[in-house]
Amino acid sequence: MHPKEETVSTQFRPVRVARAADDIAAQVREEITAGRLKPGNKLAPERVLAEELGVSRNTLREAVRSLEQAGLVELKKGAHGGIFIAQDNGNSIVTGLIDLYRLGKVTPQQLTDARLWLEPIIVREACRNATAPDIALLNENIEQALSAAQANDFKKKITLHHEFHRILARIAGNPFMLVFIDGLISVLVEFIERIGPGDNSYYVFPSRRRFMEHFEKGDAEAAVQEMMGLLERFQDAYFPAELDSGAVATKE
Repeated sequence: MHPKEETVSTQFRPVRVARAADDIAAQVREEITAGRLKPGNKLAPERVLAEELGVSRNTLREAVRSLEQAGLVELKKGAHGGIFIAQDNGNSIVTGLIDLYRLGKVTPQQLTDARLWLEPIIVREACRNATAPDIALLNENIEQALSAAQANDFKKKITLHHEFHRILARIAGNPFMLVFIDGLISVLVEFIERIGPGDNSYYVFPSRRRFMEHFEKGDAEAAVQEMMGLLERFQDAYFPAELDSGAVATKE
């Protein structure tokens, strides 16, 4: 037996014909902003919603597609499917950053610069909020990454290195920071995969150990300095000063 689905109370109104799909999308955004539509809420069936808005079902589908691309709604199939307000639209930000990178609107160096600006904030907040289980999770991540390095599993090692930063962002406790760092990492992963694998274990793991020593003591500033030193070393490897901005001297 499935729980009875409740109808969500909204304030939709008939739309202007000239730009009907845009008007529908704007109204959905307004309903979300007003709190009448919340993550996980299911909209009325397509036929009912089209009648309420005074548009054709094709026009409604066009609006829904644009909202889906923006990460605001998700479509589910099956007997209990329909149009749902997205539970988490952080993916739209990640996708947007990747698109900007692919279009050449942002460079990898700009992304690494952004990490250098964000990471100190994340580390300080994470250091302030960290619990014993959080510290254990970070140490476990390091051990798993070390095992992957010893097994020459480059992809798993890099994934775990990046997950270390995501864990810190989650510990920091601000979902915006997690979304931003996830987006930056996702683009950098694409960049790293393009330039190919390299061995940085000889300096990453010692740095991780030093970082955790400071972090576990609650010495946020020392932890920040250790993290910044590592990220600056990555940046120097990607974009050495003696080469032009399009060159890469070594591979991470």
